[in-house]
Amino acid sequence: MRGPLPLLCRSLQRAAVSGSLGLRGLCRSAVSGEDGTGTKSNTQPSFGFLFDIDGVLVRGKTPIPAARKAFQKLLNSQEQFLVPVVFVTNAGNCLRQKKADQLSHLLGVPISQDQVIMSHSPLRMFKRYHDKCVLASGQGPLLDIAKHLGFRQLITIDTLREIYPLLDMVDHDRRPKALHAPAVELPKIEAIVLFGEPVRWETNLQLIIDVLLTNGHPGNPYSQSSYPHIPVLACNMDLMWMAEAHSPRFGHGTFMVCLESIYKKITGKELRYEALIGKPSEVTYHYAEYLIRTQAAAKQWEKPIQTLYAIGDNLMTDIYGANLYNRYLEENSRRGSKARLQAKAAGGTGSTAVSQEDEMDNPWESELASPAATNCRSVLVCTGVSNPHTEVPSDIRETITKTVFHGHRDFRFDPALVEPEHIVPDVDAAVDLIFQLENFTPNENHRTP
Repeated sequence: MRGPLPLLCRSLQRAAVSGSLGLRGLCRSAVSGEDGTGTKSNTQPSFGFLFDIDGVLVRGKTPIPAARKAFQKLLNSQEQFLVPVVFVTNAGNCLRQKKADQLSHLLGVPISQDQVIMSHSPLRMFKRYHDKCVLASGQGPLLDIAKHLGFRQLITIDTLREIYPLLDMVDHDRRPKALHAPAVELPKIEAIVLFGEPVRWETNLQLIIDVLLTNGHPGNPYSQSSYPHIPVLACNMDLMWMAEAHSPRFGHGTFMVCLESIYKKITGKELRYEALIGKPSEVTYHYAEYLIRTQAAAKQWEKPIQTLYAIGDNLMTDIYGANLYNRYLEENSRRGSKARLQAKAAGGTGSTAVSQEDEMDNPWESELASPAATNCRSVLVCTGVSNPHTEVPSDIRETITKTVFHGHRDFRFDPALVEPEHIVPDVDAAVDLIFQLENFTPNENHRTP
């Protein structure tokens, strides 16, 4: 793939070295080994890692060579993590335990499911949908995934097609040979959850449109009064992702573009989402911060985890999401400071409870404690979607502002949000850089291969 996006990584590296962008993290500091702060090294972390997987640690099923080396530095001799670590992926076609087992095998380190966030993991906080009849689109063990998340009445696209075989007519070989009335009568479908890219796009697109335009009764004719439509929750907005091929592959975001386009072409109206989950949404990073905090508490570390380092290869999801969450943390800190000052002025206790209006804006916040972190730093690696092996444009700022926005329709393109704070060649250099920035030297030697 050619164009400005795959050119950014290498050009940003040059800009960082020359000082033209003012990026605070430089690749060279990761490998120099120089401290320069004159302060004593820390042994208890006040920071945590959020690792993307595809393009950072693996390409398809093949580990990136730097990944194993990096993770040797994150474990002590007892194979315990020296720093809180969470893996944040927009993949959603398996259970967390399976993804943890895959990572353990590929990286050669012990990883638990409590360290893994799939694109759909935050759905466990959307409890108001768990008892509703929900249509699920995606692939993999959807019923098992939904059950683990708390859903109790799930209908898959395959089940819907079996009940209403006349709805799926694109593939002539799959058309029914005889006409039969539906064997069972489905209850009204009250919501749709898009877990990830499906296998048969034409079938999923057709049946989802049918459910939307019949207000949850796909056996009925289309209704003119089906707008606003029933709630749609979508996981994983990646337009593209990096596997073994030389160029990025279609992701679930591409499927969503198709669905949105078809819906608008038929109705003249925009498809609306009740929630967008997975990177770059704030809810995913907030959930990751909660897991980081939980790990630190389990190890009885007294220092709060104040800084998160989000390491990824995709400017439009990993970098955008980390920077967006950093803005959220800064705003949260300002709100907290303002609330404490107001409470102090009123002789109160300094509670930082958010208003009812704020809770309505982000209903998931009530499911989690307020974040302890105060900032989230974005780190771009050049082993995935952002490819350094191309010519460098002369004006890096112009490249950023003219980049075709690959993010989702409902996320506003802001050049500042796709500008990484730090750029490194690979994940091993990222770990070195972050240890350097945090002046972190563990008491115990890290595990050796």
